[in-house]
Amino acid sequence: MPLYVRDERVNQLAQQAQKILKAPTKTDAIRQALERVVETPSETAVREKKASLEERIERLRAKYDMPPYESLEHLDEKAFLDEMWGDNDVHR
Repeated sequence: MPLYVRDERVNQLAQQAQKILKAPTKTDAIRQALERVVETPSETAVREKKASLEERIERLRAKYDMPPYESLEHLDEKAFLDEMWGDNDVHR
């Protein structure tokens, strides 16, 4: 079944696609482009499926019975590293 392109802009796009995709014909270029669009999920669909980072962290906290971040003790990293390296006499 032949494909007739009557719109000049569509014809130009098909020619550009043919060059980019190195397709033997414009029809083949259009086929490849349409297959890519149909087979690839849209970005909005992917974003909708993907939970936000906050939601994923909350699920992990619930799964592993972890306390909320706000309730964790503050870690004085300098004091921790000084103690680890045996520099306990460093002035703070």
